[in-house]
Amino acid sequence: MNAPLRRVGIVVMVLFGLLFANLNWIQAYKADEYRTSDYNGRVQVATYDRKRGNIEAGGTAFAVSKETDGRLKFQRSYPGGARYAHVLGYKPVNLGETGIEKSEDDFLAGTSDQLIANRVKDMFTGDRTGGGNVLLTISKGAQNTAFEQLRNNRVNAAKGAVIALDPRTGAVQALVSTPSFDPNPLASHDTNEATAAYNKLEQDPAGPLKNRALGEVLPPGSTFKIVVAAAALENGVGQQTRIPAGASWTPPTSGTPIRNAAPSICPEDEVTLINAVTESCNTGFAQLGVRLGADKVKEKARQFGFEQEDLTVGRLNEAGHPVAASRTGDMQNPDGSTDPAALAQSSIGQNNVRMTPLQGAMIAAAVANDGSQMRPYLVRQLLAPDRTTSYYTAKQPKELRQPVSGQVAGDLRDMMVSVVENGSGTNAQLKGYTVGGKTGTAQSAPDRPDHGWFIGFALDKNGKPVSAVCVVLEEAGPGGSAEAARIAGQVMRAAIADPGGR
Repeated sequence: MNAPLRRVGIVVMVLFGLLFANLNWIQAYKADEYRTSDYNGRVQVATYDRKRGNIEAGGTAFAVSKETDGRLKFQRSYPGGARYAHVLGYKPVNLGETGIEKSEDDFLAGTSDQLIANRVKDMFTGDRTGGGNVLLTISKGAQNTAFEQLRNNRVNAAKGAVIALDPRTGAVQALVSTPSFDPNPLASHDTNEATAAYNKLEQDPAGPLKNRALGEVLPPGSTFKIVVAAAALENGVGQQTRIPAGASWTPPTSGTPIRNAAPSICPEDEVTLINAVTESCNTGFAQLGVRLGADKVKEKARQFGFEQEDLTVGRLNEAGHPVAASRTGDMQNPDGSTDPAALAQSSIGQNNVRMTPLQGAMIAAAVANDGSQMRPYLVRQLLAPDRTTSYYTAKQPKELRQPVSGQVAGDLRDMMVSVVENGSGTNAQLKGYTVGGKTGTAQSAPDRPDHGWFIGFALDKNGKPVSAVCVVLEEAGPGGSAEAARIAGQVMRAAIADPGGR
């Protein structure tokens, strides 16, 4: 054999070796990934041979499957339409599923290991037992109220979110993001129709597919002052301690003054901490944050849940819908030293501070619940296809963290109640209940209206927390935070009347 042939032979042998190695790698390591891929059409079609289980809230099914005469034997439909779209997600034929449809896919499809007894029985009977049923914590009353109030808000904000929690357990009472979408066209068996519907939603500049309650972050404005107030209470400041205030204050090294929202807000040189919270005194909290220092402000925010990368919402102890991490951002100069101007702006919820509505609700819930922040969850129970067996019940709520002591939580409650009784949050008041909260107005961009925020909680006559909520109205402009407070009060009222989880 001459030299050129030998070289060709070696190259061919190397190529065959690489092909063999790649084939074994695919079979050994990638087979399961390809088999379960959202884009494996054959697997997706096969799942329609078995009736998919329901997703229910308050005894009503909001995701169901009905028998068809077509090649795909069952059609997925969503009776709740846009009202429940961001809670349930959707299960398309030719695209990846989302939301609860994704996180509980195996159980709903009947392929979960928990349901193996049904599959073994089917081998002998020839039946195709359907998938299991997923019961949610959602309160139908709170969900309906949140959707209607958010969609028909009085400041004409086109985008926003509401999320409500039971502070004692972390159970999600309501989760709404607007604009929303009808998931039914996405589940069409006509894949061209489904793809066209998805592309239309994906290209909509309003972003209806975005889950603004869990997956989007915005500057929280003055709602972040609760975090700074908590840090102050832990560092020698009391409710009646007087802190520097004034109509205007310019941070060291900065020529840009910080002013209050109105001349009537804390124009005096000093103001008590409780009055600074009640009036939402920007100059007071900017100076307070600088006095505390960046490390204390950032650490307290972290203790409340900022920077958490791995939070999901589904079952108590298993992965569910991913939640975007809330951030405090950079407060430093290029040389690594603290930038007082950045810290001052961050202390009033501006600069690079970003927060999800869920994080806002969790802050309010922790304050209401004596400083104990519970892990949020959406799945209350998993039932067998015939509903006779429960495979999972969320019986024992899980504490996620304790960001503040009971004493500090009590002081924060007093101050937040003062906001609703005497300050900017009066629209959230509920007859027969003690309501606390904090409004927030956050700058979005120089040429755009401000965002309106409200975080708050309701306590019954025994002081027991019954609901915590966060409302955000994007680019709502003047009156946005007051309208957010009004919506929050209505949602909490509905959650009290219909606690959900039944």
